[in-house]
Amino acid sequence: MKKIILFLLIMLIPIKSYGLEVSASSAILMDMDSERILYAKNIHETRGVASISKIMTAVIAIESGKLDKEVTIGEEIKKAYGSAIYIQVGEKMKLRDLVYGLMLRSGNDASLAIAKYVGNSVEEFVTMMNNKAQEIGMKNTIFRNPNGLDQEDGGNISTAYDMAILTSYAMKLDDYKEIVKTKEYTLKTNKNTYVWHNKNKLLFQYEYTTGGKTGYTEKARRTLVTTASKDNLNLVSVTLNDGNDFSDHKDMFNYGFKNYKRFEILKEGDLKLYDDIYYGIYDLKLLDDYSYAINKDDKVVLKYELEEQPREGVCGNVLVYINDKEVTRQKIIATKRKQSNTSFWKWIGKLW
Repeated sequence: MKKIILFLLIMLIPIKSYGLEVSASSAILMDMDSERILYAKNIHETRGVASISKIMTAVIAIESGKLDKEVTIGEEIKKAYGSAIYIQVGEKMKLRDLVYGLMLRSGNDASLAIAKYVGNSVEEFVTMMNNKAQEIGMKNTIFRNPNGLDQEDGGNISTAYDMAILTSYAMKLDDYKEIVKTKEYTLKTNKNTYVWHNKNKLLFQYEYTTGGKTGYTEKARRTLVTTASKDNLNLVSVTLNDGNDFSDHKDMFNYGFKNYKRFEILKEGDLKLYDDIYYGIYDLKLLDDYSYAINKDDKVVLKYELEEQPREGVCGNVLVYINDKEVTRQKIIATKRKQSNTSFWKWIGKLW
């Protein structure tokens, strides 16, 4: 049996309304922290995604734990075509260097070298990519190769939504965040010296940009993923088949930053329920903060559910609703308040 306390909080935010139109066949703007969708256009429509596939290739490489291991480039790179970093058979470099070449210059040769080193074969690496996609909730994605080329096998198929989910996951990895925000990378190997400049023009054109990945094939056309952060609001934009992609991404980010603000809805620490009569001798706590991207029309409701019989430990939950949809729930922890052992008369004696 639970008692339920309802607390209604309506947030009215003085934000000027700002419209948005993009030319992409599919597009999404998402808050990476809460995965709230701020703008959507055909976001679940499956399409070829070209080289933005390499975001998953980078994730698998980073999570292998081998970034600082040395790789000797093998014969596998001879099958690469299209964009390249022009590495050579027998060349030695760290896996981390290959990921820089993969993400800054979209090296298809780098993708094959990564796949062979991390997965032992390209085929096994692709299996790892698809397993990871399922694990993180990419429900409409099929990876067929580690680079996004689509002339031989039909290429990699995904959606704007799935690519936003993937990028939100990737941006939680420190190594990934560092690599994709890099504008220039210099590398010297046993065979060559490289200076790579990032193909993501938004890094040079839009001050809030934190990363991203470009893509293009004749079949998929232009694809683009970018991320940007401002005032603690962390956004990802994805466009598929968009001839005006960099401009559209700027417009999408401006739309997000003008229409949404990040608000701290729950705060870690002591929880005060002023009309509570059950837990008067207990201290109630929340273990985590919780923030959400809110706009001026949102209605936020906090619903507290507590066990009717007081006890220490987990004693209930606080549920957060945005516009009548539950977005999170967090446990409420009770600890019995320590009582003073000082008697009344001893306390009186101290006054004298």
